[in-house]
Amino acid sequence: MSLPRILALALTTTSLSLPARAEEVTIFAAASMKTALDQVAKLWETKTGDVAHISFAGSGALARQIAAGAPADIYISANPGWMETVAKTGRIKVQEDLLANHLVLIAHDPKAKPVTISRDLDFDALLDGGKLAMSLVNAVPAGQYGKAALEHYGLWSKVEPEVAQADNVRATLAMVALGAAPYGITYATDAVAEPRVHVVATFPEDSHPPIRYPAARLTDSDAAKSFYAELKSDAAAKIFHEQGFETLK
Repeated sequence: MSLPRILALALTTTSLSLPARAEEVTIFAAASMKTALDQVAKLWETKTGDVAHISFAGSGALARQIAAGAPADIYISANPGWMETVAKTGRIKVQEDLLANHLVLIAHDPKAKPVTISRDLDFDALLDGGKLAMSLVNAVPAGQYGKAALEHYGLWSKVEPEVAQADNVRATLAMVALGAAPYGITYATDAVAEPRVHVVATFPEDSHPPIRYPAARLTDSDAAKSFYAELKSDAAAKIFHEQGFETLK
């Protein structure tokens, strides 16, 4: 066999033996999705051999990063309003509502009694000198929903001075879990993810705008298409349900 042919055969054999290079996808997602989305990503990585990079933060902060040119393939917001900010960039390829959630009042003390959400709720007595933990009420969806619910019952002006605001809902959750605040307002899914808190009240659906999580694919890469499809799979739905989300399919 001639030397050129031997070299050609060797190169062919080498190329066939090389493993396929893993594709990567970058997801920007609302902080409240961390527990569930980490599980979905692990499932997808196992199936495909590809790699998911997820950045969790407040929906508004992520939307502003995307608007400034951050290289995200997929964006999942906890508020349709921030999705509109991303839509204005012209980067959205496809978008749909993925999940729904509920707003709850959580407590640090395991002996804390159930609370009735009404105009008669006495937050001064409830907090007993402590703070009410909330996410940023003008920027983070959980905080925006919480403020809307408190305004619905005429409670916001009374409790506002006692509110301690955090950068995102998981930071709010941590404040209550660690006992830095006796009570806080988060999503139901956050309470599921943290055993050191428990739900003492669920805000009625008519007290705040519907809590929806729109998802958008921002690029046409194969990995982005694959991960976006995984978000709507039965396996992902099972994970979301276990974490307290409602799927919208």
